[in-house]
Amino acid sequence: MTHAMASKAPILETPDPKTLADEVLKALKYRVGKGTAVATQYDWLTASIKVVRDRIVDHWMQATQEAYAQQEKRVYYLSLEFLIGRLMRDAFSNLGLMDNMREALRSLGVDLDLIAALEPDAALGNGGLGRLAACFMESMATVDIPAHGYGIRYANGMFRQEIHDGWQVELPETWLDHGNPWEFERRERSFEVGFGGAVESITSKDGRLERHVWKPIEHVLAVAYDTPVVGWRANRVNTLRLWSGMPIDPILLDKFNAGDHIGALAESNKADALSRVLYPADSHKAGQELRLRQEYFFSTASLQDIIQRHLSQYGDLQSLPDKAAIHLNDTHPAIAVPELMRLLMDVHGMDFDQAWSITKRTFGYTNHTLLPEALESWPVPLFERLLPRHMQIVYAINAEVLLEARASDQFSDEQIGRISLIQENGDRRVRMGNLAFVGSHSINGVSALHTELMKETVFADLHKLYPDRINNKTNGITPRRWLIQCNPGLTALTREAIGDRFLDDIDAIKELDAFADDAAFRDKFAAVKRANKVRLANLVADRLGIKVDPSALFDIQIKRIHEYKRQLLNILEAIALYDQIRSHPERDWMPRVKFFGGKAAPSYHNAKLIIKLANDVAKVINRDPAVRGLLKVVFVPNYNVSLAEIMMPAADLSEQISTAGMEASGTGNMKFALNGALTIGTLDGANVEIKECVGDDNIFIFGLTTAEVAERRSNGYDPRSVIEASSELAQAVAAVSSGVFSPDDPERYRDLMNGLYQSDWFMVAADFDAYAATQRDVDAVWRNSPDWYAKAIRNVARVGWFSSDRTIRQYAKEIWNVPV
Repeated sequence: MTHAMASKAPILETPDPKTLADEVLKALKYRVGKGTAVATQYDWLTASIKVVRDRIVDHWMQATQEAYAQQEKRVYYLSLEFLIGRLMRDAFSNLGLMDNMREALRSLGVDLDLIAALEPDAALGNGGLGRLAACFMESMATVDIPAHGYGIRYANGMFRQEIHDGWQVELPETWLDHGNPWEFERRERSFEVGFGGAVESITSKDGRLERHVWKPIEHVLAVAYDTPVVGWRANRVNTLRLWSGMPIDPILLDKFNAGDHIGALAESNKADALSRVLYPADSHKAGQELRLRQEYFFSTASLQDIIQRHLSQYGDLQSLPDKAAIHLNDTHPAIAVPELMRLLMDVHGMDFDQAWSITKRTFGYTNHTLLPEALESWPVPLFERLLPRHMQIVYAINAEVLLEARASDQFSDEQIGRISLIQENGDRRVRMGNLAFVGSHSINGVSALHTELMKETVFADLHKLYPDRINNKTNGITPRRWLIQCNPGLTALTREAIGDRFLDDIDAIKELDAFADDAAFRDKFAAVKRANKVRLANLVADRLGIKVDPSALFDIQIKRIHEYKRQLLNILEAIALYDQIRSHPERDWMPRVKFFGGKAAPSYHNAKLIIKLANDVAKVINRDPAVRGLLKVVFVPNYNVSLAEIMMPAADLSEQISTAGMEASGTGNMKFALNGALTIGTLDGANVEIKECVGDDNIFIFGLTTAEVAERRSNGYDPRSVIEASSELAQAVAAVSSGVFSPDDPERYRDLMNGLYQSDWFMVAADFDAYAATQRDVDAVWRNSPDWYAKAIRNVARVGWFSSDRTIRQYAKEIWNVPV
């Protein structure tokens, strides 16, 4: 399947630098209210964005009008996260304005790169799930699919991470301090959201139940803020609509006048909390409740908006599945299933069977995890108190599903219990993964391995009941953000070698494969990589005061800190390598810098402890003269999209070392490979498919397979004997456990290391020797630099398939039934 852009892409008029400079000056004066003499760098940033935003609006309005006129089916993508990062370069590049805007600003004495660096990262996501949603939005616009993204306009979003004495400290991310020049506030698109209260049954004169009326006791408003999402060459501009919570009455004057000035703002504070922080800590009941409130808040506002738009154009809701594809990005918006049922039945008068048919045909659901804790479930008492009508509907749906399962005569009582939307063992809980599954006509995994594991593990019984629903859609990344924008040196080199076709059709990058054995091209490729490494080295020196050598192998693991992602395995190998370098100084060691980056959930103790360990190990290794600079460890704080755009082009080695069977897909692995890094990884997630694409000789695979992990866990795995049989691992674990890296607190890591001896659920010990041996294989290839760069070039050339354009086309054809 080709990835070329749609044929009706508009021919962009590119204004000359003089015209753009004049427009920037006008925007500075009339939109910002400043003259050049007093304008700050932020003022220039805002003025530049406004000029480009105005041009986007023309395409935006045209796309909207065409969608209405042609009665196009729309895709509605519901996601609790949209990790969009900075938008200025994205928009300038996709509109073809980057060079002329740079020249225009230069003529005004303004450095585009300097003001671009001032644009904050929108703090609307945590990791891969949110970044995938952002890539999907850009690709939907690029391949000409009419779409809306729906989420929450978090005022602070994901926390800003600082490292104090090696520990993670969470601070609010104030990305809206200078406003958001990209967005449009839509006060007219406000919807009421209710919580709590009771359900009233309305009966006819003869006693028949006619309908239910939910009467909430709490009410807030969801107010829309729209950001245009522009596709490549402005093929289409779609809408990212984010909801902000606002009170219906901003102040309770009776309380204020009675002297209760704090209580007078209680309703305002409750509404504000709904769109304040992404993922409030759920280690306590208040945090759990707020998170459920957030999920319902944005889901109902989005559905009300979708229904209102549909009714205004088509007049009735019978055609909703034919004109709207609503997609649930993981379980966070799963509450939308009973909410759509409620709206169809209680507000629009349908019976259960009608509503259930429309609901199932309208929704699709992407599952992103096999981890039980990430498949959300809510205590029934909490769910029923906040959403009493939805609890009734969940029970009704559950009855429908369980009666269907029982009637098939294929399921035991135990299997019926696993199919149920209500978990009965222990505290009764509503299973949101099961709810999303039964309420959707399509359930997809995000890599070939993950999809098969879904069928065999978390959804085995539901798959047996509905065998045609599960399908695979391997994740992808947008090459505009993750090559053209973040790696201009490699983009220019690729254009020089194979021409420009890959800019519009990423499959064409495979032509680069022929240059892997060209010595002159390899030298140019190495020079581009070196320049990217110098940029990262300068950043590390400026921010952390650590000097690293760009000639060293840059070994990078940047992702959310979680035990299954096994940053601990990487750290322990660094300690073992440190010991080897000190013990055998005569060997020809390859200089290496191990970079770490990522955030730990505020309530995730072990993940935060791993961050501290990385910093403690870095402190010891980096200061030891016996190492002679051959090994350095660097933890880069506050990992976000902008930092990824610097680190990924600089990487020589990409660490994708999760326990096999636990990473659904990964997208960092794709970004690294597209930027010329070689992968060291397990056969997990999309690593399996990357290996198939790049070839066995161009990737470093190690460790247990998914089946072998399962076998060890079920057959009495003894990690203590494994550790004791590995002298390097035993020495590293003993050093950490005894306080070698924590002399101020020798007990700090004892429990963490005891966990390896006692259970080692994530197979750190089991995979250590294989991982360490593979790292020495990495050294051997790195020593032969022509071979290394040939392999790196082949990675770039062979991963075009992992484009989100390809993924979105598959969603459109096989799930959404939207033409592309």
